[in-house]
Amino acid sequence: MSPQSRVGRRRSTTPAHITDVALELFTARGFSDVSVDDVAHAAGIARRTLFRYYASKNAILWGDFDAHLGHLRELLDNVDPQVVMGQALRAALLAFNTFDESETVRHRQRMRIILETAELQAYSMTMYAGWREVIAGFVAARLGVKTTDPLPQTVAWTMLGVALSAYEQWLSDETVTLPEALGNAFDVVGAGLNELNA
Repeated sequence: MSPQSRVGRRRSTTPAHITDVALELFTARGFSDVSVDDVAHAAGIARRTLFRYYASKNAILWGDFDAHLGHLRELLDNVDPQVVMGQALRAALLAFNTFDESETVRHRQRMRIILETAELQAYSMTMYAGWREVIAGFVAARLGVKTTDPLPQTVAWTMLGVALSAYEQWLSDETVTLPEALGNAFDVVGAGLNELNA
């Protein structure tokens, strides 16, 4: 047996590994020019294994977004009720979009693909719906209204607009940090949101 032979079980696959491999391929070749088979092959797994982790190629870039939404919900659930609405939403937006500095390049690649790939836009809207639901739920609970009422829905859509405009600025101007872009975008609407306390 050669020293390079492997004994035992093959290294287990993780969703993060699949996402990392896919991100490299999408960045190098373009999202449209990479197939599910390409991703599976590069990750060293079968196509069916990839589909155990992700329902579609579109889903791969989003990783475990449900876990991220759980984190956002937790951030908002832990806000002191005395903190005004705008401050609470601003702090949660910044915390939700905080990541290790070593991840900046990778996160920029991921967001560039998500925001600038036409064929991903419809799928992205379904993902944004979950994010908006968390925001609307927080606002509704604070104001004692239903999540589906116009005010929580309007705030949720506004917050999505804030986040997306900040990401667009961050992607187009690498001298701007993401927290700066998010803070600046939020401050355009923050005063109005601070008026929404119950």
